[in-house]
Amino acid sequence: MSEMVGKLFGWVNTRLPIVNTFERHLSKHPVPSKVNFWYLFGALASIVLIIQIVSGIWLIMPYSNTEEEAFSSIEYIMRDVDYGWVIRYMHTTGASMFFAVVYLHMFRGLLYGSYQKPKELVWIFGCAIYLAMMAEGFLGYVLPYGQMSYWGAQVIISLFGAIPYIGESLELWVRGDYYISGITVSRFFALHVVALPLVLIALVFLHLVALHEVGAGNPEGVDIEEYLDEDGVPLDSVPFFPYKVLNALVGIGVFMTVFAIIMFFFPEGGGYFIEMANFEEANPLVTPEHIAPVWYYSPYYAMLRAVPDKLGGLIVMGSAVAILFVVPWLDRSKVASIRYKGVYSKIALAFFGISFLTLGYLGTVGVTEVRKTMSVICTVIYFAFFLLMPFYTKYEKTKEVPKRL
Repeated sequence: MSEMVGKLFGWVNTRLPIVNTFERHLSKHPVPSKVNFWYLFGALASIVLIIQIVSGIWLIMPYSNTEEEAFSSIEYIMRDVDYGWVIRYMHTTGASMFFAVVYLHMFRGLLYGSYQKPKELVWIFGCAIYLAMMAEGFLGYVLPYGQMSYWGAQVIISLFGAIPYIGESLELWVRGDYYISGITVSRFFALHVVALPLVLIALVFLHLVALHEVGAGNPEGVDIEEYLDEDGVPLDSVPFFPYKVLNALVGIGVFMTVFAIIMFFFPEGGGYFIEMANFEEANPLVTPEHIAPVWYYSPYYAMLRAVPDKLGGLIVMGSAVAILFVVPWLDRSKVASIRYKGVYSKIALAFFGISFLTLGYLGTVGVTEVRKTMSVICTVIYFAFFLLMPFYTKYEKTKEVPKRL
C-alpha cells in the first residue's frame, strides 16, 4: 500500500512540483537568522485571515441577505444555531484582530524600512491588502443590519455624493437604491463573500511571492544576500522550517490565547468591537445619539470630521491611505532600519505614531471644539510625517550599518 502511494505521489510530483515548491517557499526558504517579535505579525495576519474565511463560510449558511430577515438571521445564528454564537464572535473578534496585527505589521515596515529597494512591490501589495481589508470590513459591517450598521453605511456612502459631477450617480450606484435597503444588503453580501475575498487572497499571494523573490528583511537592515555559501545560501540565514516555525509557536500561542479570551469573555470589546447600538435592528426613523465607525476606521473618520467641507474631508481621508503607496519613493535615507537612522526620523516616527493613536481615539468619541482642534493638529502631523520625509531622511546624520547580522 505504501509503495503504491509512493508511486502515485512520485507520478504527481513529476508533473506538479509539490516538493520543490514546498522546499523553495517554506521548508528550505532562507530567512534572516536574527529577527525580533515585530516580524511575527505577518504570520499572525495569515492565521487570522484563515480564521475569517472559515468562520465566514459557516456564517453564510444560516444568514439571510434580505432587508426583512438580515437582522433576525443574526439573532437566529446567535440563539438557535448550535455554536452559532461562537462562530459569529470568532468572526467579529477576528475582524478587529486582523486589523490590529496588520497595523502592527505596517508599523514594523516603517520601523525597519521594509519598503526600500528592492522591496517596493512587497510594500505596495501590502498597502493594497490593507485597502481591500478596509473595503471588506465595511461591507461586512453593514450585513448585520443593526442601527450602527445602517447609519454608518448611510454616512460613508453619502460621502460619494460630495464628488463633483458624478457624485450623486456614484452614490446611487454604490447604494443600489435611493436609501439603504435590501438591495444594498444583497449587493454588499455578494461583494463581501465572493468578490473581495478573491481579491484579498490574490493580493496576499502576490505579496508573499514578491517577498520570497527579494527576501525578508531584518531589524538591522542588512542585505543577507551579499554573503553566500558555496551553495548560494545566505550565511546569515536559517531555513524557515523548522527553526522559525518552532520559534513562532510561542508567540502564536500567546496570540490565540488573547484571541480566545476576547472571543469568550469580551466579544463586544466595550463597544469597540461590536457597538451596543448594533444589537438593535436598523431603524431609518431613529438616528443614534453618536454615529461612529468601528475602531479600526476611527483615525480616518477623525480626519474626515476635522475638515468642515464634505469634499475636502473625503479628499483628506482618501489621501491619508493613498500616500502610503508612495512611501518607498519618499524615504531618501541611505539606511533602512530605524536603529541606524538619524534623530529626525526617530522623532518623526514617534510623532506619527502618537498622532495616529490620538486620531483613533478622537474618531470614536463625540465632537467638541477641543477635540476638533486636536483632530486638525494630528491630521497635520500625520501628513507632515510623509510630506517632509524626503527632506529629513536625506539630510540627517545616520549611523554606520553592520555588514552582517
